[in-house]
Amino acid sequence: MQPVMTLDELQTFLRDEFPQVMGPESGFSVDQVGNGFITMKLIAADRHLRPGGTVSGPTLFTLADVSAYVAILAHIGPVALAVTTNMSINFLIKPPLGTLVAQATILKLGKRLAVVEVAIAGEHDGTTVCHAVATYSIPPR
Repeated sequence: MQPVMTLDELQTFLRDEFPQVMGPESGFSVDQVGNGFITMKLIAADRHLRPGGTVSGPTLFTLADVSAYVAILAHIGPVALAVTTNMSINFLIKPPLGTLVAQATILKLGKRLAVVEVAIAGEHDGTTVCHAVATYSIPPR
């Protein structure tokens, strides 16, 4: 499954449409676009931490959800109104501080629904800390 958007096109779209995620202070970046997948990173800062000094669950959920969305956009084009209809997430171990890497892989890409699997790991050791599966509704063209 070939992407229809380049890395630069995705970054520009996200900066314009979702500055809260891709703004200069967000910590999120899209790093790779490939056949059926994308890779995103999050540099976890103080605002991403919960008491006890670990990356918060809502931050991990956001990274998983945005990664799934970006994977879909990369393969269908800039459809801002594709929306999450379901997401299941498993928090496996305490995430390390620093950079987290999300690998989003498209499992199914239909005309109306897409299913994406996301694995989030620490950049330094590669141990999966979180696993999610998201279903997105794709609006008719």
